[in-house]
Amino acid sequence: MSGIVKTSRLISKWFTLLVILWAAFNYFFPKTSLWFAPNVSYLLSVILFRMGLTLTKEDFARIAKQPIAVILGTVAHYVIMPLIAFILVQIFHLTGSAAVGVILVGSCPSGTSSGVMAFLAKGDVALDVSIETLSTLLAPVMIPFLLTVYAGKYVHIPTTDLFISTLEIVVAPIILGVLVHTFLRKPVEKVTPVMPLISQVAILAIIGVVFSANHAHLFTTETAIIIPVVMLHNLSGYGLGYLFSKVIHLNKSQQKAITFEVGMQDSSLGATLAMKYFVPAAAIPSTLFSIWHNISGSVLSSYWRTQSEKKEKRTQPKTLIHPLAH
Repeated sequence: MSGIVKTSRLISKWFTLLVILWAAFNYFFPKTSLWFAPNVSYLLSVILFRMGLTLTKEDFARIAKQPIAVILGTVAHYVIMPLIAFILVQIFHLTGSAAVGVILVGSCPSGTSSGVMAFLAKGDVALDVSIETLSTLLAPVMIPFLLTVYAGKYVHIPTTDLFISTLEIVVAPIILGVLVHTFLRKPVEKVTPVMPLISQVAILAIIGVVFSANHAHLFTTETAIIIPVVMLHNLSGYGLGYLFSKVIHLNKSQQKAITFEVGMQDSSLGATLAMKYFVPAAAIPSTLFSIWHNISGSVLSSYWRTQSEKKEKRTQPKTLIHPLAH
């Protein structure tokens, strides 16, 4: 078990680089992951089942104890990110699968890696997890609604099918995970160290499938424009999320949590739904978002952590040495 934990920590440390290398490998050798494309939704269910295994009744109780910050953070996420996506689609004149893909990733719930970034930045991890949980549970309603509002003119939105699939892929695994954790706490605690590694492998597999399916269209003139769109989408989310948290007078650690929760998306869900209900090319924005938000999140969390450590050093009382001590 210790070997698995060490492997998971090593992968976590170099995950962004590993994602880039794995994506490049699947781009040049597309048959590597293409065979698994029909089953990509199961990979996402595994990731969310793992999320459910980590949740306890205390996590849900916390939402009830501090509902204002959690609700406002969730509302900010579902207002800011889809709206930014729609505006960027208009500015860059995107159409078809590119437009749908950008709006789809903008309509997804908060990203699962946001909690890690909040922790590294010394932010309010409890608030982060609460917003992530609530936004994920709302996904079956919010994704079809937001796609209908913002992407309905580009493609037919299968609202009912999206609702049912998101319930099956997202909510059901989370609830199952919570139930398993509740009734089988001790066995779950024994395998908990293995779960991050399983999620990491599943995320890599999804990215591999998307790159394999789109290797012929990834670096064309039509899709190259998606790269700056994805970067602007994520960075604007950070900026507006941080501004929103300051306007409603949250403390510094809460501001960090809101920033990551607004700006980081569950891009694996976006890629999965794109592959299932639209065309493979619609999954490109989600996959690029997955790579980019891990890079930007790591940079931002590192900066905030450094700032916090400097502040802690400045506020620590200096030890006075009495002259007679020598």
